[in-house]
Amino acid sequence: METQNPVVVTEPRPGVLLITLNRPRVRNAIDQSLAKAMDAALTRLETDPALTVGILTGTGGHFCSGMDLKAFLTEGVPVVADRGLAGLTRARLRKPFIAAVEGAAVAGGFELALACDLITAADTAFFALPEVTRGLIAAEGGAIRLPARLPYHVAMEMLLTAAPLPASDAARYGLVNRLTKEGEALHAALALAERLQTHSQNAVCTTKQIVRETRGLDDHTAYTVQDPLSTPVFTTTAATEGAHAFTQKRPPAWHH
Repeated sequence: METQNPVVVTEPRPGVLLITLNRPRVRNAIDQSLAKAMDAALTRLETDPALTVGILTGTGGHFCSGMDLKAFLTEGVPVVADRGLAGLTRARLRKPFIAAVEGAAVAGGFELALACDLITAADTAFFALPEVTRGLIAAEGGAIRLPARLPYHVAMEMLLTAAPLPASDAARYGLVNRLTKEGEALHAALALAERLQTHSQNAVCTTKQIVRETRGLDDHTAYTVQDPLSTPVFTTTAATEGAHAFTQKRPPAWHH
């Protein structure tokens, strides 16, 4: 295991970068030091060609309790440049990123999870956006992403009343991809990462980019954004290999 910073632990595995928030005494709350270390880990994920998938989790039985309010009084919101909270919530990550949630994923911690592409969660985990109770706003994606992913009235109850959402309900609404027993969310995330790695990484990353770039657009506009991104994929060697593998009833070469 490699420690980039005491507050963020990075562990490279075959093709995967496991990023662990490591301030368990404050439920992995985000201060400026954690934000800086997290951003560095994300940069490593994006720039290292040997890494294809990222996983974010937390130590001590919790994912993340959000912004460190004690540090906020002197440091302000722990954002990184134009990439948002901890360098993630407004980042445009090219590679797929998975949240493995145990315990509390609240406030900015929930917004970090919402910024990920896939979420696994223990059945004892819970999500909440209690910013209004502190005179704040869920301004790092909570008020933008949540109403697009939950039924409107459920999202508004969370945003306006700070009502928590148990992981079981989050899974029922499709907000969580894999619901596990306590302590097994990371195992489920690693299994998802392994599955992602069996596909052409160009196809995976381009698909993610298309989804991100076209959300909220009308169909006509969306096609004008999609086509310049998707058309080159059909002329790649990976596409040719994928077609050959299908017709020859064998795994594509990138499986090996």
